[in-house]
Amino acid sequence: MAKVKIRPLGDRVLLEIEEGAAEQIKGGIVIPDSAKEKPQEYVVVAVGTGKTDDKGKKIALDVKVGDLVLTSKYGGTEVKYNDKEYKIVSADDILAIIG
Repeated sequence: MAKVKIRPLGDRVLLEIEEGAAEQIKGGIVIPDSAKEKPQEYVVVAVGTGKTDDKGKKIALDVKVGDLVLTSKYGGTEVKYNDKEYKIVSADDILAIIG
């Protein structure tokens, strides 16, 4: 995993698609990108500083760089940086840590 120069803010997390979640073609039928199901497994590349409570105190995030996570299917924002695709999500969009 290469060092990325994107730093998420607040409770945001930068994710990269897990390599094992690559496309599959079944029965010789080619499925266009627009019809493919979005992957839900990602690797955490960078994390923000955390949430802020009502009193201004920072609350640390539960995930760290290198964690494999499951996210909600359509949450977050997809971004492209140096010809690689990433997803920036709120910590609330992360459903579970795998492993």
